[in-house]
Amino acid sequence: MIVWSLPMRTRFRGITVREGVLIRGSADSRGDESGGYGWGEWSPFLEYDAAVAEPWLRCAEEAAAGDWPAPVRTRVPVNVTVPAVGPEQAHAIVRAGGCRTAKVKVAEPGQTTADDQARLEAVRDALGPGGRVRIDVNGLWDLDTAVASIPVLDRAAGGLEYVEQPCASVEDLAAVRRRVDVPIAADESIRRAADPYRVRDLEAADVAVLKVQPLGGVRACLRIAEDIGLPVVVSSALETSVGIAAGVALAAALPELPYACGLATVQLLAADVVTESLLPVDGELPVRTPQVDESLGHADPDRVAHWEARLAEVRALRQDRPS
Repeated sequence: MIVWSLPMRTRFRGITVREGVLIRGSADSRGDESGGYGWGEWSPFLEYDAAVAEPWLRCAEEAAAGDWPAPVRTRVPVNVTVPAVGPEQAHAIVRAGGCRTAKVKVAEPGQTTADDQARLEAVRDALGPGGRVRIDVNGLWDLDTAVASIPVLDRAAGGLEYVEQPCASVEDLAAVRRRVDVPIAADESIRRAADPYRVRDLEAADVAVLKVQPLGGVRACLRIAEDIGLPVVVSSALETSVGIAAGVALAAALPELPYACGLATVQLLAADVVTESLLPVDGELPVRTPQVDESLGHADPDRVAHWEARLAEVRALRQDRPS
């Protein structure tokens, strides 16, 4: 087990340092005649309890065991992710990202609709008229704010591809979808819900956003994608290249992939845990398994103890659950 912490280039999701663990599989876990082993990333956010962190561990164990389905494509189109930054920085991020689709964070606490408009106008200018722009609200709007804000931001962006999770509840998501012309994508309403299929049953979204760690791994996500009956966008949970590789494996195995995926987020980290990062080239990520730099490791014994304790809590939870 390798405990790591990496600085971020800019504040994102309220944090400036990303932490997690790399878990190594057994020497024969991949069935590789060379005796190689796999690595999985376990990086639930620090505020998550054991119950929330448990499916993240299942994803890491699946990756370490090399238990991924065969890919049907060799490259995966991706979007550049734009944090809630000023317009000049947003413009620079898009131009440097090399992608033709941008996902832009909006509704940041302490910011205004005018801030979001300026950011979106800068992103559109950087992409040009042929690029695609989507926004992510993270469920921070109420119903009335969503209905009022979406047309305004749609105009600022020169047309939105979709709005991701405008409201927190599935019921409000369904209501927004009936009242606006821009497609709606569901993220938290799938990965944090006791029943992810309520999005389907209430016709609350046009697009399903799937993240492999929170949902328990590549194969678990494939089952959800098949059952939910919506076009899928595979997105990251702000992982290193090891975690991103699991998302790429999911995107590579989906029968259809009509949208660019949110997997170019290694660009948000100032460092990585592999010898060659999974970064987009011409708006795409290659389908490959990156090589872990095994010289990495956290020198702070308190952080190592923290992650060992979290791992023990999840394993204890598993033992307490009925079989």
